[in-house]
Amino acid sequence: MSGDLSLEQLRDLVHPGGHTPIIQRRRAVLIHSRVRMVAAAFAVLTPLWIGIDVVIFQWPLWGWLALLRIVASAAFGALALGYRISDDIGSAWRGLALLLAVPTVFFLLSHPMLNQQEIVGVAAAVGAGYAFLPFVMVAGLSVFPLTAIEGLVFALPLLSAHLAAGLYGSLVFPFPSYVGALWLLLLITVVAALAAMSQLHFMMALVDQASHDGMTGAFGRRIGEELLRLQFAHAQRSEHPLALVFVDLDDFKKVNDRYGHDEGDRVLRNAADAIRGMLRQSDILVRWGGEEFLLVMPNTAREGARAAAERLRSLGFGNRPDGSPQTASIGIAEYMADRPEDWERMVDLADHRMYLAKQAGKDRIVAVEMADAAQ
Repeated sequence: MSGDLSLEQLRDLVHPGGHTPIIQRRRAVLIHSRVRMVAAAFAVLTPLWIGIDVVIFQWPLWGWLALLRIVASAAFGALALGYRISDDIGSAWRGLALLLAVPTVFFLLSHPMLNQQEIVGVAAAVGAGYAFLPFVMVAGLSVFPLTAIEGLVFALPLLSAHLAAGLYGSLVFPFPSYVGALWLLLLITVVAALAAMSQLHFMMALVDQASHDGMTGAFGRRIGEELLRLQFAHAQRSEHPLALVFVDLDDFKKVNDRYGHDEGDRVLRNAADAIRGMLRQSDILVRWGGEEFLLVMPNTAREGARAAAERLRSLGFGNRPDGSPQTASIGIAEYMADRPEDWERMVDLADHRMYLAKQAGKDRIVAVEMADAAQ
């Protein structure tokens, strides 16, 4: 499985600590939706087995089992209808834990009931089916995008319940059979964890593909807005600086008009590479549209952002098809200095200052709305 994976990707499939906010949010929504889907299915299917219990088992055993099924069905139904889908991964973990808790409790309560009377023949076969409930739920983990550690953590209560039932003893599934079945359950756990990791890997690949602009490798605008929203909310809560550097390539339309779109695409790629070359690990590069780029710089005050923009301007944005240097007009906005009400106004402010740079003669930086700031 690791043949086409980097060490960093493999680490992300094993442990969730390195996941980006985008991956965490997408994964949380997917887990939530599947928890509700599975809970709804079990809410309908669980009480349907009552008829078989009535035919197979004697009273009062089938009555107690029916009561358990009704309670379990109600719990599944409440989870399906009442658990709100959100993009919070902690809430998603809680939802999955609740989903697995219902059959685990059902298994632990039903097991002693099946020991209260001697069960033979068809009843013994049906009773043995109750013992396989942990197998069904562990296998069900494969439909969720989970890391290896998460798969193990969620499977552990089911493994423990199976072992506890074996130690307790059963007429329908005696201890030696439980020991042998435990090995099978462990194998199913491994297979389910690998399947869950494959789900996660596929989801991460889709998110990565959808998140980035195919030409420049920068984040696309939709994902960029989501990341900026998160960074702005963090800056508001923590009162930390956050800088936006709005970059617009000068006279780019002339490149397309005179040399064609292929050359224009090459200029865009070179400019993106130049900007990317000066990024810190925490910085975010977004292709905002056309020849416009937005650089999001967390924990960066206005002077720090201006110094970075000056350095980028001095290094240049690559060359135009005629060999002349490609320049850009740059506008800067910073949360602590400008105090915008929301991230949209902050982008508008950086965009406005970029236009001031254009009006002042291009190939310059505007960080404050003063005439001498455009020099």
